[in-house]
Amino acid sequence: MRTSNHLIGLLNFLTFLLSIPILGGGIWLSSRANNTDCLKFLQWPLIIIGVSIMVVSLAGFAGACYRNTFLMRLYLVVMFLVIAVLIGFIIFAYVVTDKGSGRRVMNRAYLEYYLEDYSGWLEERVASESYWGKIASCIRDSKVCGRMGRTVNGMPQTPDMFYLTHLTPIQSGCCKPPTDCGYVYQNETVWIPGSGLMGTNADCTRWSNDQEQLCYACDSCKAGVLASLKKSWRKVSVINIVVMIILVIVYIIAYAAYRNNRKMDNDEPYGEARMTKAQPSAFHL
Repeated sequence: MRTSNHLIGLLNFLTFLLSIPILGGGIWLSSRANNTDCLKFLQWPLIIIGVSIMVVSLAGFAGACYRNTFLMRLYLVVMFLVIAVLIGFIIFAYVVTDKGSGRRVMNRAYLEYYLEDYSGWLEERVASESYWGKIASCIRDSKVCGRMGRTVNGMPQTPDMFYLTHLTPIQSGCCKPPTDCGYVYQNETVWIPGSGLMGTNADCTRWSNDQEQLCYACDSCKAGVLASLKKSWRKVSVINIVVMIILVIVYIIAYAAYRNNRKMDNDEPYGEARMTKAQPSAFHL
């Protein structure tokens, strides 16, 4: 009995430690939301799952230490639900970020982003007029475009140097006009119309050199936010998959140890079936 309780206690301590990366992933998404993505509702499922695993693990640890059958049963039931929710969240994250990616442009190191390349629940959520105003305001307040400026030996970078810069999806979509509009580079956030015909992209008329406007109303900005979300969620999902696999293994071992505890509470020798006890051999004296 003592060995089984020690095993369950150890496993619950491990699951408590496993909740830390999940909780950390949610906090990391929260910091990303404050700085770039500006979608603060997305980190809450991870934070809730991480806190749930932490609390349930403590309950299981207490149940093992004090041989509290109710806590152990509660631990097994709730942990099963947590694992199911975690699996559902992983599937959901991959489904909503499945479509869309940046397009390569000739003689440019950065990618261009187009809203028509994305679809689904997340695209509808981000592109909705009621929600996009909050996101655009958040991006504007984060000053992500203002931090794009670079100097070389005290001099502003040249257009050719800028074209070789690896921009983030937010910077590429929100802080400059689309390349096919034909604007001419003046600095990182100031562009003037070229001498040729302007492209047919609707974002060409939405671009403004007003530093409070830029391309925050552009579809390319919405696409840049979606691309940034996809990148962030995929990183967190990798951690979640590893944690989920370990949680399933730990849960199976904990359940086996719990079954062994119940057998020992019923005075059953380890490994002896109930049928043997219920119907003892006639040769036993």
